Amino acid sequence: MVMDSRQDGIGYGSAWKRCTRVTAGSLALMLLSACGSLRNPPPKDPEALADYKAANDPYEPLNRDMYNVQMWAYHKALRPIAKAWIWAVPTPVRHSVANINETWREPAVFFSDVGAGRPRRAGDSFMRFAINMSAGVAGFFDVASLVGYKQHETDPGMTMGTWGVPTGPYLFIPGVGPTNFRDGAGYAIGQGLTPINYVPRGYGLLSFNWAYNILGTVDGFANTVDQIDHLEQDSLDPYSYIRSAWQQNRQSQVDALKDDHRATTPDWY
Repeated sequence: MVMDSRQDGIGYGSAWKRCTRVTAGSLALMLLSACGSLRNPPPKDPEALADYKAANDPYEPLNRDMYNVQMWAYHKALRPIAKAWIWAVPTPVRHSVANINETWREPAVFFSDVGAGRPRRAGDSFMRFAINMSAGVAGFFDVASLVGYKQHETDPGMTMGTWGVPTGPYLFIPGVGPTNFRDGAGYAIGQGLTPINYVPRGYGLLSFNWAYNILGTVDGFANTVDQIDHLEQDSLDPYSYIRSAWQQNRQSQVDALKDDHRATTPDWY
């Protein structure tokens, strides 16, 4: 479970969303699709039925179990590791790790922007990748932001949302966090569009790929530990709060993508 303020609002998501988790997410989706008995039947009371539809969480008992599994892993291992990372690693190094993760995601962002028909956003993501891979030393430094190409989030799930693809039921998958059928499929597509997942053997590149994913995950937790702790302390039902906030924020991201009709020329040009 990860809170990512850039993408998921309160935000579970991107720090956990790495290539090694595609298999687990896919298996969970297939399990839920195959087992109709896992669904929580709709209530007959009109008011309860309205709440049931608004939550869009027919698998809530299973999702809550999966949430509890992730929180157990968080308290037993992930939180202590994240705290140790904050204590041991200087802030500039942590920023570089975050920059690398953002840079290597840019191709997926670019193709998502193209699929949504947003040339300005696609141009920005293309330039970010080109500049940061060269002047930014393979993404260690975010030079692109300094020259006017600010980082933004677009992914295949958002693109499908602009096409009118329905979300499907809400899911909580350990190692992925909040998602739904549409965004789960979009995540798998996004991994296919991320070049770091295709590094060949030799020259230490495979080791770099593992380090990239592991350090990115740890850094994501380090940036969100305080938010997770406050959420657990302040919310009577953290699961419901996360579900509601994630769904609202996700829809706002899709709406913002639909409404982005900027010209293709950067503002500073």
